[in-house]
Amino acid sequence: MLRFGLFGTGHWAAETHAAAIDAHPRAELAGVWGRDPERAAALAGRHGVPVFSDVDALIEACDAIAVALPPDVQADIAVRAASAGRHLLLDKPLALSLADADRVVAAAQASGVASVVFFTQRYHPNVTGFLAATAAVGGWQHARATMFASIYQPGNPYGNSQWRKERGALWDIGPHALSLILPVLGRVSRVAAMDGPSGLVHLLLTHDGGATSTLSLTLDAPPEAVTRDFVFFGENGTETVPPGDGNVLSAFGTAIDQLLEEIDAGTRDHRCDVRFGREVVAVLDAAATARAEGRTVDL
Repeated sequence: MLRFGLFGTGHWAAETHAAAIDAHPRAELAGVWGRDPERAAALAGRHGVPVFSDVDALIEACDAIAVALPPDVQADIAVRAASAGRHLLLDKPLALSLADADRVVAAAQASGVASVVFFTQRYHPNVTGFLAATAAVGGWQHARATMFASIYQPGNPYGNSQWRKERGALWDIGPHALSLILPVLGRVSRVAAMDGPSGLVHLLLTHDGGATSTLSLTLDAPPEAVTRDFVFFGENGTETVPPGDGNVLSAFGTAIDQLLEEIDAGTRDHRCDVRFGREVVAVLDAAATARAEGRTVDL
């Protein structure tokens, strides 16, 4: 049984992380830590596990950590957990700076712990199968990603998230888009960016080998304009990424499965480990610079 320390108490922590860990036959909650002690106690009580007031005490009490916190808070906890030899099930983005992402990678590699970053779509079998088959075909010249979300409507559980308000769609849903494009087109070597209305950010990326991609992202689209669309263009025509055929609970359960496989086999080559998480942060960081300075940034 893999004992998870859960860090976070919000909607995502309660309804996805805690629920999926509780339902998994080879995982159990060892305890909960949160920045709000009352919410942490409530979530811990809901699952009949201890609440912790000290980060390192919960790290000591578990085998692995699951984190549902703002990325800058996650990075520090992940470094402390990896340094203590605890396996990592982290959320996206890995961090809000390349320096912090590098710290997480260095700690994980130094201790040899297994790591998985929860890019949700990458844990739906039909999506991963599509990406593998599409990458194998080759000949792709361009991809277009459009993600128009609308989180600031009444009742949305993420509308009051301060880090989302500050960092916007680039850092919140940009990782989702990149997690689908990079496996097919490869590493990004150049980034340009431009802002639009309603929190829109547009990225133009060049990939190793010369392929390009465009990403259009917002968290504040009109509800009628909410869109998710990923299309690859190439020598053999076009291919559209399908929506995941499961829900977030099944996807998170698959992430736990894959972390357990890494631990059981002693391998450290998961396709969405902290090194991939760092690669995504590098693109986001370059895009932020491109937006701020009005120039193209090489990686």
